[in-house]
Amino acid sequence: MQTDIQIAQSCKMEPIVEIAKKLAISEDEIELYGKYKAKLSDELWERLKDKKDGKLVLVTAINPTPAGEGKTTTTVGLGQAMSKIGKKAIIALREPSLGPVMGVKGGAAGGGYSQVVPMEDINLHFTGDMHAITAANNLLSAAIDNHIHQGNSLNIDLRQIVWKRAMDMNDRALRGTVVGLGGKANGMPREDGFLITVASEVMAILCLSMDLMDLKERLGKIIIGYNYDGKPVTAKDLKVNGAMTLLLKDAVKPNLVQTLENTPAIMHGGPFANIAHGCNSIIATKIALKLADYCITEAGFGADLGAEKFFNIKCRMAGLKPDAVVLVATIRALKYNGGVKKEDLGSENLHALKLGFVNLEKHIENLKKFGVSVLVAINHFGSDTPEEVEYVKARCKNMNVEVAFSEVFAKGGAGGQELAEKLVKLTNSTASNFKPLYDVNLPIKQKIETIAKEIYGAKAVVYSPEADKTIKKIENMGLDKMPICMAKTQYSLSDNPNLLGRPEGFDITVKELKISAGAGFIVALTGDIMTMPGLPKVPAAEKIDIDDSGVIQGLF
Repeated sequence: MQTDIQIAQSCKMEPIVEIAKKLAISEDEIELYGKYKAKLSDELWERLKDKKDGKLVLVTAINPTPAGEGKTTTTVGLGQAMSKIGKKAIIALREPSLGPVMGVKGGAAGGGYSQVVPMEDINLHFTGDMHAITAANNLLSAAIDNHIHQGNSLNIDLRQIVWKRAMDMNDRALRGTVVGLGGKANGMPREDGFLITVASEVMAILCLSMDLMDLKERLGKIIIGYNYDGKPVTAKDLKVNGAMTLLLKDAVKPNLVQTLENTPAIMHGGPFANIAHGCNSIIATKIALKLADYCITEAGFGADLGAEKFFNIKCRMAGLKPDAVVLVATIRALKYNGGVKKEDLGSENLHALKLGFVNLEKHIENLKKFGVSVLVAINHFGSDTPEEVEYVKARCKNMNVEVAFSEVFAKGGAGGQELAEKLVKLTNSTASNFKPLYDVNLPIKQKIETIAKEIYGAKAVVYSPEADKTIKKIENMGLDKMPICMAKTQYSLSDNPNLLGRPEGFDITVKELKISAGAGFIVALTGDIMTMPGLPKVPAAEKIDIDDSGVIQGLF
């Protein structure tokens, strides 16, 4: 089989104006970025805003192996399959970050015969959204240090600056830095550091804003640090939220692309799911619901992270009501959760499959707590044996959950028709009773403990002295009535990546909390979550190249 990039380079893309026509979008309602990419205009939303919504379907997954379980591939393949069975569907995805593309995780455009194209553009600079977010983040950083250098009339306490610089690349050397060295002319020396762009609050704000003016207001609420009296200092206090918004005036518009089979796809925003809320933008999802009968969207990593935040943060803020959830799993990942080493996952092991199935079982239970119907999608590998397949089917039947085996990686939309047909049947036969898991007006600890106990299966939550101190500070500031964004490992239901399957009787430790006042949530950090990843020993960048005719190689 060809590599992902070879498949992508050999496909026949349609001009983006033709893709727009499929959605009844005129050329005047798109802004072209070359022949195959476009941004959707504000005028389009104004025309569509009163139109009835289509059905909203979330694609999520169980706790993955380090290689991932093909959630984006399944999302893309399902969208293609919906088109094949005659349904008008649109896909809504996140944009990739350059850090993982050049590091170990790879891109975020799907794989095999279920990809979004132009894949090279999407995984590299795309329409410049990531760069605009980076620039807006760093404008605020520059304004902070300039304000201090010019006299510090806001009395910003250099020891209490919480805003960090950003760049869209994995670079561990920048996690902790010192700025302002070199004498008086270069500013005041202080400790600083860098986040990867997708971990910036600016990214979260862009994805949770309703429109440009909401974006501007939210940017103004960013808390950059505290003054000597302990009072918060915001981006609005520094008078730069307007300029930050200007830098984002194009980035706030969703991007229209297509799949290998020319199914329309919107890609917009890309917050990490183990650090931030892990969903594409509200603007993109809302417009997708107006453009098609089915909007197929995804949330990052496992359902304990992406889906929980999609429901409790994104849907709550946007007033969205999901109609169904597709829960992606692989027999490989179920065996991994049953204790099989990564290198042995290709061999049949029914015992490990039985042990690891409890992970899928827990995610199904969790999703049903939100009042939505669940369809299990098994991303089918050639190494899956008939006995393993039958075991999974029988277990799902015993749980009264429909299951479909998907081969969209190898067969494109044709390999997902069973999944598409079962999804249509499910959404037609069951009504959504969606509701968030908790009330935002509850105390901070009660909200954290609801997530930890109900979703993760924890026995209790332990708070560090620093976390306890921050909770009291947030309460005193009157910012405690916001949803919680848990920062946790994606590999386990717990905060320990080595506790696989369905761990029980464990404690979750909250090390610290951070206020994302602009985004509108409180981040609770557990375990060792890096906001600036590092490159692996052999980064993907070593295999990526371009020849003298402009052909890109090794991107996947």
